Amino acid sequence: MSVAARRAGVSAAPITLLCFDYGEKRIGVAVGQTLTGTATALRTLAARAGAPDWSAVDALLAEWRPDALVVGLPLNMDGSEQPLTARARRFARRLAQRHPLPLYFADERLSTREARGREGAAAPREGRDALAAEVILEGWMAGAPLEH
Repeated sequence: MSVAARRAGVSAAPITLLCFDYGEKRIGVAVGQTLTGTATALRTLAARAGAPDWSAVDALLAEWRPDALVVGLPLNMDGSEQPLTARARRFARRLAQRHPLPLYFADERLSTREARGREGAAAPREGRDALAAEVILEGWMAGAPLEH
């Protein structure tokens, strides 16, 4: 059984996960599955003053039908919380209210830096957010620190 499957409390059967890299202007989204432990950047959703386009979020969940959700938790390098941490938690609470699925937090420190390295620093910021969600999800499935 994979680390991700054990974390999600499911059998060895593969599960689909959607991951969100929350930001006040953009929210990156990636999909992954536990069979191979890989993730793919899907898209970046616009957010206005931290509020996502919930119809776009709902459409992604309807399309991908995930078994669980992962939300990146922005932390300072020393592991302490920052102002954006509380907003990401609020986004996760609202997401869980709209879609009652298992929801996990994943440490997202250095995910943007890794995303930049994967695509090149000159790539558009919008694509980098979805790629950061991919990095976060792959880290979560590989066993990086998490919170439930």
